Amino acid sequence: MGLPQDDIELLLQFKDPATKERAFTAILKKYQEKLYWHIRRMVVEHEDANDVLQNMFVKAWKGLENFREDSQLYTWLYRIATNESLTFLEKQKKRSTFSMSDEESGLSNKIKADTNFDGNKLEWKLQLAVQKLPEKQKAVFNLRYFEEMPYAQISTVLETSEGALKASYHHAVKKIEHYILNN
Repeated sequence: MGLPQDDIELLLQFKDPATKERAFTAILKKYQEKLYWHIRRMVVEHEDANDVLQNMFVKAWKGLENFREDSQLYTWLYRIATNESLTFLEKQKKRSTFSMSDEESGLSNKIKADTNFDGNKLEWKLQLAVQKLPEKQKAVFNLRYFEEMPYAQISTVLETSEGALKASYHHAVKKIEHYILNN
């Protein structure tokens, strides 16, 4: 599975000091929106998602020189975005003096406070259910359900076996079904 031609060209431009910044800007434009929504589904708030996205792009800028091209650029960026999101959530948990259930209800309250929120809509119940999942299951569910990413690619992003991912996704779906049917 080779890199798309436009990614190959962007990476070549990135390696040239004369076109490095322009190439990185093109990479940002190409992937920024998808990465933002991936991060946003994990951290919920717009401001937090923007902060995580910025940190992710700083890491990408620093690491792109060493990108080995043995995976898709898209997959590599998703791995950084997922890891940055999980790191952000861990830091929030440590800063918080709340219990985990308080943290979950805090995320649920952020969703409910959204002006577009209608508690009867299935899509919002889905979002609330996803927020109740453990971080790793949330990442797997988001990548598989919302991004429609194949297990092989998720395996590369999360550095986990496909079997473990399938089990994690299955458990996440069961928890979400239970939440939606009982709330």
